[in-house]
Amino acid sequence: MRSEKSHLVNFIGGLLKDSDYVYFVTYKGLAVKEISDFRVKVTEMNAECHVLKNRLIKKAAELFEFDALAPMELKESTALISGTGDPSAVAQVISEFGKQHEQLAAKGGYFEGELLSATDVKAIAALPPKEILQAQLLSVLQAPARNLVSVLNTKATSIVNVINAYKDKLEK
Repeated sequence: MRSEKSHLVNFIGGLLKDSDYVYFVTYKGLAVKEISDFRVKVTEMNAECHVLKNRLIKKAAELFEFDALAPMELKESTALISGTGDPSAVAQVISEFGKQHEQLAAKGGYFEGELLSATDVKAIAALPPKEILQAQLLSVLQAPARNLVSVLNTKATSIVNVINAYKDKLEK
C-alpha cells in the first residue's frame, strides 16, 4: 500500500476509534454548494463529515478490528460522519437534510460496537436529545417515591382534619 493510502487508512481508523458514533451517507448528485451546506450543519453539531473511498473505509475497519462493519456493503459515493456526544442530533441533521435533498440518504452507521442500518439511523433521528431522555427517565424513577409521599401526606392530613373537627365540636 502506498504511503498516502496508508496515512488515509490510519486517519479513517482514528476516526472510527475516537468517535462515539459513525454514520455513512450517500450524496451522489448533490451540488458542491449543497454538500458544503450539509458539512456546515454537521460541524455545528460537533461532528465531522469526510468524503472517503469505500475501499479505504473497509480496509481501516479491517485493520483496526471493527468486525461489526464487515457485513456493511458500501457502494457508490460515501461520506463518513463521525463525532462525539449526542448521536441523535447528527442523525436529525441527516434526516432533515435528506428530506430537502433526495440525493442525500443514510446508508447505515456504527454505534456502541453495533452496525446500524439506514432504518436504525432514522429511528435514532426520531429520538429526543439525550438530556430530555435523561430527564424523562429521572421522572419515571422519582414517581414511586413521589406517590408514596403523597399518599402518606394525605393520611396525615386526614388525621389532622379529624382532630380539628373534634376540637371544633368541643369548643361549641
